[in-house]
Amino acid sequence: MTGPGVLLARARAQCVAGGVRCAGAEEMVERVFAVQAQDIEAAALGLRARTHGLTRTAVRAALEERRTLFRGWFMRGTLHLVPAADVHWLLGLYGPRLVSRAARRYRDLGLDEGLCERAERAVVDAVAAHGPLTRAELAARLARLGVEPDGQAPIHVIRRTALAGLVCHGPLRAGEPTYVALRDWLPPPTGPQPAGDDAVRELVRRYLRGHGPAGPDDFAAWSGLPAGAARRVWPEGPAGAAPGVPSGAGGSYPTPDVRLLPAYDDYWLGWRDRDAAIPRDVVRAVRPGGGQIRAAVTVNGRAAGTWTRQRTGNAQVRMFAEGSDRVEADVTAEAADVARFLQS
Repeated sequence: MTGPGVLLARARAQCVAGGVRCAGAEEMVERVFAVQAQDIEAAALGLRARTHGLTRTAVRAALEERRTLFRGWFMRGTLHLVPAADVHWLLGLYGPRLVSRAARRYRDLGLDEGLCERAERAVVDAVAAHGPLTRAELAARLARLGVEPDGQAPIHVIRRTALAGLVCHGPLRAGEPTYVALRDWLPPPTGPQPAGDDAVRELVRRYLRGHGPAGPDDFAAWSGLPAGAARRVWPEGPAGAAPGVPSGAGGSYPTPDVRLLPAYDDYWLGWRDRDAAIPRDVVRAVRPGGGQIRAAVTVNGRAAGTWTRQRTGNAQVRMFAEGSDRVEADVTAEAADVARFLQS
């Protein structure tokens, strides 16, 4: 699936082109389902790029006050923002898989199964009695059990405990994540939760809403689940399209739509083949290797430049080629909106 029609549909599904923007953070995450969030500030900037007039304060309120958004380890084992209502079935789908995949890493860190179980109990007891607690505060307690406090062992214990549905990210403290008991942070699920193939089917449905048109291999690249699991439940007929977005939509816009997407934005991670969105001659500018994905400028869903955030909060933009006066004006407006957001 390549070509301008596919690019148009996908960019609209991701709310990064065609004039599509959401009214707020919750509406936006509900629509695209998951926002890459190993860097919480980049995730917030990704929300900004897809909404009208969003503020950092509003993002934090959704995460910490209303708790309608949730940050956890899901797709591909990386941190994402997802709707809080979906957390429990996602943990059921991903938790056991990700813990199993990490078994060798645990051993390499000196975490045998017995120590992992004792460490999990220690984390749960600590946040229940003294939480919210930072990684360093939990590492100091885990050291008493023999978990090496320096290096990656503590965060792997915390992550494993979170994947078991016992703890989760809580409020930021001076910009640093804290951890709390999941049962204290979110209410229990209401009604039955999808499991097994039903959970994969639900994830496929939500994926297509924010990424269609796409196929099972695209879903596998985004989700980290086997393509075979998706094929068992994939909708019949042609490749799925996002609701309300025709898969054969026209290949051009009457006016350009410019967005400044942050580093590690999900728009670059949602499909196996990204040639439609990133021209091959500039791939290294956006994805230089080593897992890096730079902050990028898109015009109608296509990479057109990169940008960096200066200490002043302003965005310094480098376009790959000279654009029209309209594109230049829109780039300036987007850069100004980044500065507004960072000060809000």
